[in-house]
Amino acid sequence: MTLSHAHSPHPVEGVEQNGFHSGTFDMLATSVLLLDERWYLRAINLAGESLFDASASRAVGESLEQLAQLDNDWRELLTQAQAEDCPVVRRGIVLLLRSGLQQAVDLTISPVAHDSGVYLLLELTTVDRLYAISEGENLWASQESLRQIIKGLAHEVKNPLGGIRGAAQLLSKELANQGLAEYTEIIMAEADRLRTLVDKMLGPREKLDLRATNIHQITEHVRQLIEAESQGEVDIARDYDPGLPEFLTDKDQLTQVLLNITRNAWQAVGPSGHITLRTRSRRQYTLGGHRHKLVCAIEIFDDGPGVPKDIMPQLFLPMVTGRANGTGLGLSIAQMIANRHGGLIQCHSEPGATVFTLLLPMET
Repeated sequence: MTLSHAHSPHPVEGVEQNGFHSGTFDMLATSVLLLDERWYLRAINLAGESLFDASASRAVGESLEQLAQLDNDWRELLTQAQAEDCPVVRRGIVLLLRSGLQQAVDLTISPVAHDSGVYLLLELTTVDRLYAISEGENLWASQESLRQIIKGLAHEVKNPLGGIRGAAQLLSKELANQGLAEYTEIIMAEADRLRTLVDKMLGPREKLDLRATNIHQITEHVRQLIEAESQGEVDIARDYDPGLPEFLTDKDQLTQVLLNITRNAWQAVGPSGHITLRTRSRRQYTLGGHRHKLVCAIEIFDDGPGVPKDIMPQLFLPMVTGRANGTGLGLSIAQMIANRHGGLIQCHSEPGATVFTLLLPMET
């Protein structure tokens, strides 16, 4: 079967986009598309809009080939389902979007009888999404375990530190030799430094100040801070979704999260690199074992050398850093703040392409 490039007629009665779009299909995390007998799109749910980065108002009436580049595998599967009038399933087939992005998806094609011919109902579940849910749940669980370990460690460390500092303070008052008293000052200063370090490992402990916030106010503030800090050395591109609603966040703490990540990106790319801040919504998304109707994804892309592979598994642990002068606390604290918001930070990195993604539920 070959696809005609002529525009298809308006959606047929009984499968109009409005009726399809407002029903149960929009609650699914799976992308669902309805194609007519010539493979023109008649309906698409919200997850499908997100996958193909195309609104229903623009996509309905277009051929599937105008939304994605169909190779022989896709054509054969669609033709088989239509000709044999039976469902077809393929795991891990590559979907090449018109944007150039590739997605591995699990595909189910189900024929649907219609007066004008056999329609096709396509269900697509991205393999990356299934992996991300598992990865996210594991990361969330490990972070919670880590927080409990740090709390216990902090208690065990801070108590003797207090004793050491107190003893040094008393000793300094008894010493007549000023030269010896300087050593007690060193002991007290080091005890204070260690106590501060332990407090930083615990992360912010004040209650979240949740207020309705436009996330782009935060991203713009961070962008301006980094560009000013770099004295114009780095230019940060923006790719924002203007349709994102306001949602409850602690503006100051989220600013610190994005500032830490974007500053790391700037230090990675140097004066000749590129950074992009991108915002998108993700529907029916799972975070920490909880399904959310709407999640905000803030992505920080950079074309630097990438995160060293040997530290990727421990990237969000305290004291882990790829820089000689780094403290290794920035990403750990950022992850804790994201978790307190019910969210998560993920990282995927290879040389020339690193992306940190901050995921936040948008329920108000």
